Amino acid sequence: MNELKQLDYDLYLWLNNLGSETWDPFWLILTDKWSSIPLYAVLLFLIFKRFGLKGTLYTLVFVALLITATDQLANVFKHGFERLRPCRQEGIMQQARFIAVRCGSYGYFSAHAASSMALAVFVGLLLKSRFKWVFPLLLVWAVLVGYSRIYVGVHYPGDVITGFVIGALIAVVVFTLHRLGYAKFFKNEE
Repeated sequence: MNELKQLDYDLYLWLNNLGSETWDPFWLILTDKWSSIPLYAVLLFLIFKRFGLKGTLYTLVFVALLITATDQLANVFKHGFERLRPCRQEGIMQQARFIAVRCGSYGYFSAHAASSMALAVFVGLLLKSRFKWVFPLLLVWAVLVGYSRIYVGVHYPGDVITGFVIGALIAVVVFTLHRLGYAKFFKNEE
């Protein structure tokens, strides 16, 4: 376990120190949850085109469930494991670049990584039959958001990878529930 932890620290320091002041504003914008609002607006439009008004409202309930589940599960893990973030870890914070606006106490696992991957997988699965380009684009976006958490200094790669895996798993479960309910309640509308 100590070897895995050391690998996580070493990989974090390498990835984090790839940064430069030139790129800092880009990664700070990308890691800010509000900067994705234009993307969310486009996704909402595409969901509307795919499902219509009632189907979109139905889908938004599942998106809310998805984001709530990833966020709350991340909080349970953070307070359960109490793994210090790199920006709080003695021996690491002195060697890293910390440019985030703030640094919480605990970081296992990354809620940003989990929720962005969950949204990417859920919406990607919903729209892949009509808009094939959406799924790969959303996966790239989710990976960039995950990396941004390492870049700004608030998460280890293990936090991000765990967030990706948990987010994707939750997305598949929520997508399955959405599909089952949609087939039952909207069977005459497709």
